[in-house]
Amino acid sequence: MSVSFDFENDDEAQEILGIRDIQLRMIRDGFGVQAVARGRRLDLDGDADRVEQARIAVEAMLTAHRKGGGKSPEEILDTALQKFRDGDSVASVEGDLFEDSTTAEGDAPQGLPRGSLQKIARTPGQARYLEALEKHDIVMSLGPAGTGKTYLAVKAAVEALKAGEVRKLILSRPAVEAGEKLGFLPGDFQQKVNPYLRPLYDALHEMLDYDQVRRYSDREIIEVVPLAYMRGRTLNNAFIILDEAQNTTTAQMKMFLTRMGARSRIVVTGDPTQLDLPKGQPSGLLHAKRVLGSVKGISWVELEAADIVRNPLVTRIVKAYERHEGGTP
Repeated sequence: MSVSFDFENDDEAQEILGIRDIQLRMIRDGFGVQAVARGRRLDLDGDADRVEQARIAVEAMLTAHRKGGGKSPEEILDTALQKFRDGDSVASVEGDLFEDSTTAEGDAPQGLPRGSLQKIARTPGQARYLEALEKHDIVMSLGPAGTGKTYLAVKAAVEALKAGEVRKLILSRPAVEAGEKLGFLPGDFQQKVNPYLRPLYDALHEMLDYDQVRRYSDREIIEVVPLAYMRGRTLNNAFIILDEAQNTTTAQMKMFLTRMGARSRIVVTGDPTQLDLPKGQPSGLLHAKRVLGSVKGISWVELEAADIVRNPLVTRIVKAYERHEGGTP
């Protein structure tokens, strides 16, 4: 049995086939069919029952993409493949694939509701930060450790991904040693940089289970990458977070901010008191504050010791260092 699909444009083809054809491979391997993409055309061939199951899944993905809102094509493919692996007919649950695609009134969801993040704020500063995350496409957050800069940014990103506001979540950090020389690290490049990216994975695992993170990472819906990997990219439909931005150079900061594509959002977080750059090297975050501080559309949020939500001792430690560095006995 053979079935063919003609996509309306290149964007639709990528939505169904996935970045680097990852969903095409999932269709081929998951349903056990021949699946070949040529430009804007997808051809399925093989056992009649298997091709029929794959056809229903692809049509459901196309319908979701063209309607917008609700479940994404990737989520629908996941559901269809799970049903197929469990021995269920995809056709029998075709209607269920769209169970969350409309509101009770039948209207397409409008994305993340305004104010939906406010309930997780634990301090007035965090409330201002969350409001900025909901209203602005670029948010620059400065503050000491423990104020929730990274956690809240990742939370907003995950919620935007779930609501269908964005299609990718990208978390990045500069790979800079924190004031100590680690020397030679064994392993391949990814193993060498993973320790620098660990805090971002920790934040992700607070909101998604390990299987979800692994699945989204395999499909490149979630990327956790060193800042150097961002060069040369244009990122559309993405929520992009740069953590530990105080350790970027001015050139790196400019490079990062100019990666922003259509329908994307950026959050930059950093603690200016914890610079790990070589002596005399200016911080890209502090330079950006001087250069971009009055640019319309960019929100600057400064958190303080009063916004720390870790162990109360952390607040006292931060304040003690502030007094010492400010010359107060």
